[in-house]
Amino acid sequence: MPALSTESVTAGYGRAPIINDISLSAELGTVTTIIGPNGAGKSTFAKTLVGILRPMSGRISVNDVDITRMPGHQIPRHGLVYVPQNDNVFKRLTVRENLEVGGFASRSNTDARMEEILGIFTDLDKAKEKRAGFLSGGQQNLLAIARALMIDPAVIMLDEPTAGLSPAYTDVVWNQIARISQLNTAVVVVEQNVERALKHSDFVHIFVAGRNHVHGAAKEIASLDLASIFLGRSHAN
Repeated sequence: MPALSTESVTAGYGRAPIINDISLSAELGTVTTIIGPNGAGKSTFAKTLVGILRPMSGRISVNDVDITRMPGHQIPRHGLVYVPQNDNVFKRLTVRENLEVGGFASRSNTDARMEEILGIFTDLDKAKEKRAGFLSGGQQNLLAIARALMIDPAVIMLDEPTAGLSPAYTDVVWNQIARISQLNTAVVVVEQNVERALKHSDFVHIFVAGRNHVHGAAKEIASLDLASIFLGRSHAN
């Protein structure tokens, strides 16, 4: 049973669908990345998963629990959390306070979980009394991820977590993503950098014009003519 499963999901803004008939699954302990050209529907799909957008049709489940019509604020309690690309931390709160907010929905010991998380994100541990607004962009992204992990989710959805970061800090973020998956979490990443996605992922899905055009193990996807696929010239399935 996959941690995350979507079946024929169609969604968009108003009456116009942006994504059509998207089926995708993600297993615990793996990194699944969604790539594709701008406007392919990657972020729309992410927002649909977490209840920001309502699907027009299809089914979304986490650990075999149907969350398709569930209010967005209830979804984290069922094991799916979301880290948006922008405005993803409370800048006036300290690192510690951000993590406390992240643990609000947790039923376990928040202090113990915080220590566990800070043991993974050692840069944040050193800055835990610093206000988030004074962190670098890369550190803020890591804090957003760390806060989402406070409830020990089955699935974490990351929307372009390395956008705008230096190559060095991009490596840091991807290394942390690998560590998160090793904690038996399913990590789903929307990523613009194709090379990074292929290097760091177990499975890759390529969205083109709102559809899941081709998907498979990262090594299989790397062997394809990606330039043609991105331009919609390939009919790979």
